[in-house]
Amino acid sequence: MATYESLIKITGAVGDLVFYTLNGKNVVRKKSGFNKAAFKKDPSYEKVRQNSSEFGHCSKIGKIIRNTLEVYIRKAGDPLLYQKFAKVMTTIKDLDMISGRGKRTVENGLKTEEGKKLLREFQLGTFPNISDCIRIEDQILYQSEDCSADKAVIMTIKLDSENYSTEYAEEIISWNQQQPFKKYFSENDVLLYFMILKNDHDEITHMGFV
Repeated sequence: MATYESLIKITGAVGDLVFYTLNGKNVVRKKSGFNKAAFKKDPSYEKVRQNSSEFGHCSKIGKIIRNTLEVYIRKAGDPLLYQKFAKVMTTIKDLDMISGRGKRTVENGLKTEEGKKLLREFQLGTFPNISDCIRIEDQILYQSEDCSADKAVIMTIKLDSENYSTEYAEEIISWNQQQPFKKYFSENDVLLYFMILKNDHDEITHMGFV
């Protein structure tokens, strides 16, 4: 990109140069070599198209999950959290061994034990990860003796990756060694469980996926 001075203002393309105004200055740049039509059809761009499709999918899935948890994520105080979360979504997507390249999904990655583990281990800011305190089996929360809380909240999140949307239910539960929690959605749905522990000052002490 370069600026130019001329008595005549030029706007538009002339040959392989493009003229326009930017911040009050006359600017000229060379036309991009990118060909949109070729990108859509040329076989040599196939891998790029596949990567682009999967990247867009992971970004959208990450965004809808983050939006669902926004009230808690804000308190994590990590300005780069969205980038870190997008990265873990990509890593989980790579675990999809069912779909062909370009069509792999976070949903299928989350059906694997490794995918679930990656989500549980994801760190939200400086808050200790709740996976060290809690595990879920058959709709029952099992508490570690090393953790305590005055208040516990569990969110059941139904993930719809086809329509890029979520539904969720939030429940305040008692803090016991074994505590059942409500079943809000079908077992056939893709469900994520997110839990928050608070002290008697209503301050978050732990949070994360379980």
